[in-house]
Amino acid sequence: MNASSKMVEYLSSLKFVDLSSETVESTRSLYLDYLGLSLRGSAAESSAPVINMLKNRLPGNSTSVVSGTDITTSPEYAVIANGCFAHSLELDDVVNEASLHPAVAVFPAATAISEMTGASGKDLITASAVGYEIMIRLGRALNPREHYRRGFHPTGTCGTFAAAAVASRLLNLREDEFLNALGIAASQAAASMEFLADGAWTKRFHPGWACHSGIIAAFLASEGFKGPSRPIEGKNGFLSSYSEAPSPELVDKDLGGRLLINDTSIKPHACCRYNQAPIDAIQEILKSHRVPVEEIEKIKIGAVKTAFPIVIEPEEHKKAPQSVVDAQFSLPFAAAVTLLKNRASLDEYTLQMIGSQEVKILMQKVECYTDEELNAEFPQKWPARVNIYTTKGENYQAKIDYPRGDPQNPLSWDELVQKFNDVVNNLNKETKNKIINKVKDLENIKISSLSRHLKA
Repeated sequence: MNASSKMVEYLSSLKFVDLSSETVESTRSLYLDYLGLSLRGSAAESSAPVINMLKNRLPGNSTSVVSGTDITTSPEYAVIANGCFAHSLELDDVVNEASLHPAVAVFPAATAISEMTGASGKDLITASAVGYEIMIRLGRALNPREHYRRGFHPTGTCGTFAAAAVASRLLNLREDEFLNALGIAASQAAASMEFLADGAWTKRFHPGWACHSGIIAAFLASEGFKGPSRPIEGKNGFLSSYSEAPSPELVDKDLGGRLLINDTSIKPHACCRYNQAPIDAIQEILKSHRVPVEEIEKIKIGAVKTAFPIVIEPEEHKKAPQSVVDAQFSLPFAAAVTLLKNRASLDEYTLQMIGSQEVKILMQKVECYTDEELNAEFPQKWPARVNIYTTKGENYQAKIDYPRGDPQNPLSWDELVQKFNDVVNNLNKETKNKIINKVKDLENIKISSLSRHLKA
């Protein structure tokens, strides 16, 4: 049996009773995090054109809620918006080893199809665990460094398969139909990294389109449309087409063991994952030392090699961001605002902060270098090393192995609730509490009873 078939055989048979309490708890936490981001993201500048498209060009009065709006539409279109909304803030979850963000490709599809079918929380939890499993396995097997080198964003490419798997489970597709859905998804995976060149909004669109494509793939498969039988590992399959040096053995390695959703990190800082450990390191220094910004002479940051083309280079561009997207992918900006504000939340990622003279001065003092010791630990760890040198001859330093929110350094439920409440500033307290309580009791509810609270 080939890897694609093995994956489908296992994932199509997984049941809620097979899930560990750790997996159920992880899914609840990740779902609450996603819901907060989709609600807040509906107000992002890049979300307005998406909302207008749905209002002006697509059918309404269907089953699926578009978060933070009064729109309901068909599942395959609602997910375009919800995926885009949740990814727009750069606060969504991440799997370090696969270098991708599963929630924004899994949960929009899981919610929309659950609304359509009347699925329970148990159904959503199981389907979501399936989506995370295939997405993470594909991300690891691609070799993220090589996938990026070819110009692809793994959240969008691998997310297409994840959404197809989620929809297949919630639509109760047969095993052969599930495999066909993945085969169809293989012809839809797309996500260009060119947004880095000029701060475009297209990265935010990647998970929404992945969800749309995945649902269409499952719908087609349910009607008998056939896809290739080896979409992942075939000669012209996903791995060989999207990576120069894939590791196909990782697709089904240890399949049936501990589910990979439990290895997912949740971001506390509103920027690219490569910036999280440096921010934590700066905060660690500020916790122990008073460092007046006017006395800072130089900030040296040791980073992994893969971070350079994403958040460090080209240096002249990363030290002079022109938009919020630019800032989200600038390590010098992240270091500067953390030194000034001791945080890097949504309130720091604004055009006003980008234009701050203090921020501009501090960004010029940031020097990044490849740290071979850190490289040896990547991608199992996403570490960073920071040294802050002052005009008085002091050298403050910190090294972070596991950023806050990693499975090895997790956020508590109370911290997740605090993040949700901080992020969702466009909802009243009563509605926030209803959503939190529904998610806390997720395995005992119908998803429709939760999604009605997501409307504006």
